[in-house]
Amino acid sequence: MHPILLPVAVDHPAFAGHFPGTPIVPGVVLLDEALHAIAAARGLSLRGCLLNSVKFLHPVTPGVAVSVVHEAMPNGSIRFDILADTRKIASGSVFLPDAS
Repeated sequence: MHPILLPVAVDHPAFAGHFPGTPIVPGVVLLDEALHAIAAARGLSLRGCLLNSVKFLHPVTPGVAVSVVHEAMPNGSIRFDILADTRKIASGSVFLPDAS
């Protein structure tokens, strides 16, 4: 599947407190954008989604283009990677009940 660009604006309010002077995109912001992109691409709802696992590997600074790639797994979960170019920023899997 083609990567989906995740829109994290350089003026996102989370940067003010995460971390002043040396801002990074909070993991929760990356995860939220990734889950919404996956649900929209698959025509699913996030209602009742369960995160099976998430691992954050590298920080992302404001203005860096980030994308998500995902694939359905045989057990009904959706595995995803969040990327900055080809560098893996985070990975995980989510179960969306409507996906079965």
